Amino acid sequence: MSQVRTNSIVPIGGIPAGASGGGIIQIVSTNKVDTFSTTSSSFTDVTGLNVSITPRSTSSKILIFVSLSYSLNGSSGAMRLTRDGTAIGGGTAVGNRFSGLADTGGEPNNNNTDVTFAAAKYVLDTPSSTSALTYQVQIMTTGGTRKINANNTDTDSSGRARLSSQIIAMEVSG
Repeated sequence: MSQVRTNSIVPIGGIPAGASGGGIIQIVSTNKVDTFSTTSSSFTDVTGLNVSITPRSTSSKILIFVSLSYSLNGSSGAMRLTRDGTAIGGGTAVGNRFSGLADTGGEPNNNNTDVTFAAAKYVLDTPSSTSALTYQVQIMTTGGTRKINANNTDTDSSGRARLSSQIIAMEVSG
C-alpha cells in the first residue's frame, strides 16, 4: 500500500499572508567578479551589480542583500541602492547631506591604498507591484577613486586578491 506523508503543503506563491514564518517565493542574484572604478561625484551604476525580479503578488516584499568589496584613495563617498532608478533604503537627506545606504569614505591607514573594505546592507522593499523590478547598486566619491573588487593600486603580486561583490533579491510572501 502506498502512502504520502508530509508536514505541510505550501502554495506555489509561498506561505499565505497571516501564516506564521513567511515564505521565500523566489531568489535571484548576481555575483560580480570583475572590477569597476569611478571618480564621479554623482552616484554611478556599478556595471553588472544589479538584479531584476518580477514579484508574483502585489502583497509581496522584496528583501535585498548587497555585499560590496571596495577600495578608495581620496575623501568621502557612499553607496546606494535604486529600484528602477529611484533610491531606496537610505537615510534622510538633510541640508547638503544626501541619502545613502552605506558610507564608503574616509582615508584608510594614512593613505594606504592597498586596503580593501566590505559594506554589507539589507533593504526590505515593499514595491506593491507585479511588474519586473530592477535593483541597482550605485557608488560615488567626493574625491579620489572608488574601485570595486580590487585595491586601488591593483598590483599584480601574490599578496593581492581580486574580490567579488553580490546583490541578492528574495521575494517574501506578504
